[in-house]
Amino acid sequence: MYALTNATLFTSAAELLGHAIIIEGDRIIDVVPQTTLPEYIPTIDLKNCIVAPGFIDLQLNGCGGVMFNDTIAADTLDTMHRTNLSSGTTSFLPTLITAPDEDMLAAMQVVTAYRQHSPHNVLGLHLEGPYLNPRRKGIHNGNYVRQPDAAMLQKIAHAGRDTVKLLTLAPEVTQLDDIRLLADAGIVVSAGHTDADYETAIASFEAGVSMATHLFNAMSPWQGRSPGMVGAVFEDENVYAGIIADGHHVHLASVGLAHKIKRDRLILVTDATPAAGATIASFRIGGQEVFCQAGKCVSADGTLGGSALTMIEAVQNCVEIIGIPLAEVLRMASFYPAQAIAVDDELGRIVPGYIANLVVLSANLAVVGVVDRGTWYDFVSES
Repeated sequence: MYALTNATLFTSAAELLGHAIIIEGDRIIDVVPQTTLPEYIPTIDLKNCIVAPGFIDLQLNGCGGVMFNDTIAADTLDTMHRTNLSSGTTSFLPTLITAPDEDMLAAMQVVTAYRQHSPHNVLGLHLEGPYLNPRRKGIHNGNYVRQPDAAMLQKIAHAGRDTVKLLTLAPEVTQLDDIRLLADAGIVVSAGHTDADYETAIASFEAGVSMATHLFNAMSPWQGRSPGMVGAVFEDENVYAGIIADGHHVHLASVGLAHKIKRDRLILVTDATPAAGATIASFRIGGQEVFCQAGKCVSADGTLGGSALTMIEAVQNCVEIIGIPLAEVLRMASFYPAQAIAVDDELGRIVPGYIANLVVLSANLAVVGVVDRGTWYDFVSES
């Protein structure tokens, strides 16, 4: 048992001063006024830093020089997790982009096994594809983009939300009954890489699509005479939307406008690749080489190939450039994603009984430490 003291706490519901967080094992035991903290509890003085729930990234292809598609193994998840911690991300969905069935099954097996010992770090698998619209495939390998297969959908549904938390598909290439099958299994179905018109998008929401993958990117745009997927997402106040706030995928002014419309349904994601948290000139994704320069990842023909973004950089962009209040941006990086995939009963808040996954920030929003399942990591002292 120990306590974190002398910090401003952003609990997701309130901003608290003069309070301490008591941690035992992997849980938050209590949040109490610092003046009432028992003397027998050891303390860690955070020297007026900020404490918030650990960030939750629902779309992470890779980072730290590794890509989940390239090596579907526990070691890859270990590297992704270690890299994540330095940017404040304590929980994530490893994301497998469009791949053959055998790779999808392998990813499901690896994630299932990994979650036996780290269920609050790897929250499940995000299958981004392969049931996409070829016209909106982006960097995904077109050789594997395909129509849904009933037998494979049954296997995904059978694995359930403990293994597959999120599946991105194009509603216009999917039967509504297939969407219902996945949603009824508790899997969050997200619309992405889609050319769906407004009417098709709305019908898919009614069938069980509850999220949109990387809003604005690889989807039919909002136009005056054709609202498209973007317009439908803005219309339905219950649909969540992930957004990549790196300034390359989406103009940061558009992120701010989207937040004014979606509010507590807008989620920060990174869509990160091996370049995040690593210094590399290029990597391969979707069968193409992607080049990294000045934080932008593009193929030779100019197609965006994921990002080099970290969650703390997305938070900084939203606060410092867009001007969204810090408390709200922290919710966009933690509480709202927890709600979107229904893990907000244990993650995304600083309250007694929740998992002790926390990020500690300096006044200028640099990550100075994290608590990962109750264990304190001091990045300032380690450096």
